[in-house]
Amino acid sequence: MADFTSMFAKADNDDHGVLMDRIYRHQRYIYDLTRKYYLFGRDRLIAEIGLKPGDRLVEIGCGTARNLVKIAQAYPGVELFGLDASLEMLKSAEETIRKAGLSHRIKLAHGYAENLSPAMFGETKPFEAALFSYSLSMIPDWRAAIAAAAVHLAPGGHIHVVDFGDLTGLGKLGRAAMLGWLALFHVAPRVELLQSLEQQKGAALRFLPGRYAFLLTASSLKV
Repeated sequence: MADFTSMFAKADNDDHGVLMDRIYRHQRYIYDLTRKYYLFGRDRLIAEIGLKPGDRLVEIGCGTARNLVKIAQAYPGVELFGLDASLEMLKSAEETIRKAGLSHRIKLAHGYAENLSPAMFGETKPFEAALFSYSLSMIPDWRAAIAAAAVHLAPGGHIHVVDFGDLTGLGKLGRAAMLGWLALFHVAPRVELLQSLEQQKGAALRFLPGRYAFLLTASSLKV
């Protein structure tokens, strides 16, 4: 008998991959230039990760590899991996890594967050760190994405997140305008995740002004 659940999940993933390619086919050329004006907190989180030589970090939704290159430069001796659902974005990621001379330290793979595993990169060892940088707000099944990252963490490993907050500090009109603008890019702040995080112990949760974005470091997440 056919596994209809798996079939529907694959169809959803395929649709998402097609959507991401359509969005970024042209945007990838200006992505880093434009996103620096509103994807705040990324460099702060990178500075706080505190990786050691020999650690292995995977970024889920690595985009142009902007973060991976900065992490490689900040943390010598760290092994890095990038996963993305968009083949178009991975073209830019490969070019970014090549220009930085880091092809020997960063491996890329095309795939979906909920299917994450070291095997996607031809590896067997788990990761010391999993990074979601403004990607959970674009991943349809973000709960499954977090679960997959947690499963493949090494003992003592951490999940790191920077993403849009609930925007409540922007005021009613400011929040509505921001949500409408984000929706144009198929971005949806995960308010349920944020509400859950604020009730959990052991999660280092910080907010940017206006609750515009949040930064998180946690050894485990219940979502």
